[in-house]
Amino acid sequence: MNEVLIATKNKGKLAEFEAVFKKQELRVRSLFDFPELPEILEDGTTFHANAAKKAESLARYLHKPVIADDSGLVIDALDGAPGVYSARYAGEEKSDEANIEKVLSELEGVPMQERSARFFCVIAFSRPGKETLFAEGSCQGLIATSKTGRNGFGYDPIFYVPDLNKTMAELSQEEKNTISHRGQALASFKRKLPKGEWE
Repeated sequence: MNEVLIATKNKGKLAEFEAVFKKQELRVRSLFDFPELPEILEDGTTFHANAAKKAESLARYLHKPVIADDSGLVIDALDGAPGVYSARYAGEEKSDEANIEKVLSELEGVPMQERSARFFCVIAFSRPGKETLFAEGSCQGLIATSKTGRNGFGYDPIFYVPDLNKTMAELSQEEKNTISHRGQALASFKRKLPKGEWE
């Protein structure tokens, strides 16, 4: 496997995968390289279901291995929201700014000690004729009361990591990959991959 297809058009997410796979000397391709592919409707009610649907559908269509992930922000004070709806929390048109503003509005007045949250990621690796392989990862933190930092994407500017005294958006890409939910899921994925299949 000298190349890997990441089932995403999210440039921020793609950059995180590229940073990890660069060490493996694998060519990373994305949905930008396959404009003819049909859009996969993410209508599952769990992260596992959405990741599996994307990976399995595209692997069947392309007859090649595909990695897909589904990830999101889980906030305890909001009963797990936005969860699987993280990307479109503020409406069907994806908007990081609108999503952040909605979360901050819903948590207005909630004290810091009650703003616990986690980023959660599920990776699905589908190969034609083989069982789908899953891996997951999470990153614990708190939801800040305002945005800080310019790196990353999505909810990173309001996701505060107490151990580092920074938001995700204040971390370098390398720092983020070390602790992030996607970085953790990728590390788990590589440990689970059958020997010899990564070369």
